Amino acid sequence: QLQLVESGGGLVQPGGSLTLSCAASGLTLDYYAIGWVRRAPGKEREGVACYSSGDGAIYYADSVKGRFTISRDGGKNMAYLQMNGLEPEDTAVYYCAADRGYSCSASGSPSVYDYWGQGTQVTVSS
Repeated sequence: QLQLVESGGGLVQPGGSLTLSCAASGLTLDYYAIGWVRRAPGKEREGVACYSSGDGAIYYADSVKGRFTISRDGGKNMAYLQMNGLEPEDTAVYYCAADRGYSCSASGSPSVYDYWGQGTQVTVSS
């Protein structure tokens, strides 16, 4: 059974850090572009980061550049999102997603992904 399972969300103060993890089963992440997408209350989904398979190209949304880092570990079949300098505007449900295409969308569009996790809540508040 194909599954993506996120973990690592929680409540953090502004300026703090969190690392989200995505564990895959039923698919080999090395053969997929892997992304993190968030949905904040009342807002559209936003693709925040993507890691292409093959050439390893990485996409970041402007809103997170310099603060978030996406990575993947083929041996563990996992992906990660390191989030530093968190701001209240980062509060959202974060989803791990996999795209059967090898390359990330140039615009980070969330619509390209074929498989999704259930999401993990990140709340940034003092």
